[in-house]
Amino acid sequence: MSKHIFVTGGVVSSLGKGLTSASIGMLLEKRGLSVRMQKLDPYINVDPGTMSPYQHGEVYVLDDGSETDLDLGHYERFTGSPLTRDCNYTTGQIYQAVINKERRGEFLGQTVQVIPHITNEIKGVIAKLGGPSVDVVITEIGGTVGDIESQPFLEAIRQFALDIGKENCLYIHLTLVPYLKAAGELKTKPTQHSVGQLRQIGIQPDILICRTERALSRDERAKIALFCNIPIEAVIEERDKEFSVYEVPMSLVEHGLDELIVRKLQLKAGPPDLASWRELLHRLRNPEYEITIAVVGKYSEHRDAYKSIYEALDHGGIANNAQVRIQRVHSEAVEREGPERLLSGVDGVLVPGGFGERGIEGKVDAVRFARQRGIPFLGICLGMQCAVIEFARNVIGLQGANSTEFDKDNPHPVICLLDEQKTITDKGGTMRLGAQPARLVPGSRTALCYDTLEISERHRHRYEFNNAYRQQFAAHGMQVSATSPDGKLVEVVEIPGHPWFVAVQFHPEFKSQPTDPHPLFEGFVGAAVARHLSRSERQTKAEPADATERKKPKPFEHPTRS
Repeated sequence: MSKHIFVTGGVVSSLGKGLTSASIGMLLEKRGLSVRMQKLDPYINVDPGTMSPYQHGEVYVLDDGSETDLDLGHYERFTGSPLTRDCNYTTGQIYQAVINKERRGEFLGQTVQVIPHITNEIKGVIAKLGGPSVDVVITEIGGTVGDIESQPFLEAIRQFALDIGKENCLYIHLTLVPYLKAAGELKTKPTQHSVGQLRQIGIQPDILICRTERALSRDERAKIALFCNIPIEAVIEERDKEFSVYEVPMSLVEHGLDELIVRKLQLKAGPPDLASWRELLHRLRNPEYEITIAVVGKYSEHRDAYKSIYEALDHGGIANNAQVRIQRVHSEAVEREGPERLLSGVDGVLVPGGFGERGIEGKVDAVRFARQRGIPFLGICLGMQCAVIEFARNVIGLQGANSTEFDKDNPHPVICLLDEQKTITDKGGTMRLGAQPARLVPGSRTALCYDTLEISERHRHRYEFNNAYRQQFAAHGMQVSATSPDGKLVEVVEIPGHPWFVAVQFHPEFKSQPTDPHPLFEGFVGAAVARHLSRSERQTKAEPADATERKKPKPFEHPTRS
């Protein structure tokens, strides 16, 4: 029988349950165990696909086309667990499934209630991930204990232990131990109250993971253990990581979490093989170069809106022994102030995906700036479409060229709606979604990065390159370097004469891992490093021989570590 670990959160939201769950999964895999990961979200939306990035962060897309919570990105970056639509359920999906069963008459006239019908449905989706080949299923419960939306999920996981035996289940509760600067003390009372709420529901946590700014003393751990009814060794400190999220697993190992889990669940596991992860951290801590990449987007002020892109840039940095500093640039600010003021001095420009007209002209201006200045450029999804629009206007000379998403009556619709999208009216789950195959053009920069001519990448879009303009683009120097296997859909464009200019219709960031960086991000960051070194060499040659006459370089303003 598969063992089950349930991860809940208390005190406040955004404590990092997703990162903690992913770290636990990674540690168990490193001990030779087979792991499956799952996130249950309490909101009523059927999926996050129609939710604003300001509220929910990025929408993470799986190979099967599921639009899921961004925490599944953590699962894929940290573990090798296969993810499908069964790995992310919302309240909306649960209720929709139950109502559909009621409409089909499956309940034989029963009154349909939260208990047992909704909780049985939740238990069913949890049990679905288990099986003979799975040692451990880790299920993260979204939200915070005490939220009214979370109650059916917490009740379901309470019942689940009764169904399969408490010896096969483990409850891990993540809480905050705040530090009050005025008092100079860490406060354990919020954790006590949070555990108290769980115990009222009928769940006794087996392990407490305490997020904290400062180290917990033994006395503080003993106090938490006493009032929360757990052994002191089950109180695990998880201090904030200012350097990198990839430090979290090693911190948990240092505090014995993986050993505790193995012992409590009586798992047959070997010692953790963490050599590759230690090498990863060594490369992160000891970069040879430091470069700056500008990410020009409409949600730049929201850190989680482009979460996978920031992580993929870090992965590209690891592969190139470089520390990547992210300069978040709002595309509307580019419209107001111009790209020269906001992008001068960067080593690379990335324009990510998105929807809607707001900030589009700023993205187009950023593309023009990168193209004309020879700055390495990577466009993703809408970023690719902006690159096409910019090239059409400023190189080919197609005045007013645009996407029909923003201007239905523009004279040169170089980006237009996919044929299969023209009759669709529903917004949710109706785009071109999930893994799609593509064929690369031999000798193209893209093919050199991948080192293959057949790829599969994840998509999330409705609009496409207009094939009526292909010949004009080719004649003016923009190459189509990848298409769908039938040649009908343009997947990648690039400018061969540019130092590094690649724009893709898909989302490569979703398939990048710290130990296996995506080839396009590795190539893009490598080009940015080359530009940085070239500029540094030119600056050194231009400096006066007398050291007293040299000017100190102006420090980069507002560096932000992703």
